[in-house]
Amino acid sequence: MIEDIKKRALHRTRILEGQLRGLEKAIENEDYCVDIITQSLAIQKSLGSLNKLMVENHLKTHVSEMFDAGGEQREKAIEELVRIFELSRNRGE
Repeated sequence: MIEDIKKRALHRTRILEGQLRGLEKAIENEDYCVDIITQSLAIQKSLGSLNKLMVENHLKTHVSEMFDAGGEQREKAIEELVRIFELSRNRGE
């Protein structure tokens, strides 16, 4: 993993952890529904940022190596990227 991306991804997970704790507390306290939804949407956006970092790392490391290897590895990289793309489109938003 690229060190800078790893550092940023870990930072993002710590932010997410705090956001989730806040969301749990808001639900326990029966806060206003719109406030809970807003907090939940912010968490989803944070997860999107984490996913973007992980895709960037994967492209710069594993995918580039797989493309350099060619043949079967190249095809596997393409299949992985297509699968990630499909998953991202089926999130139900």
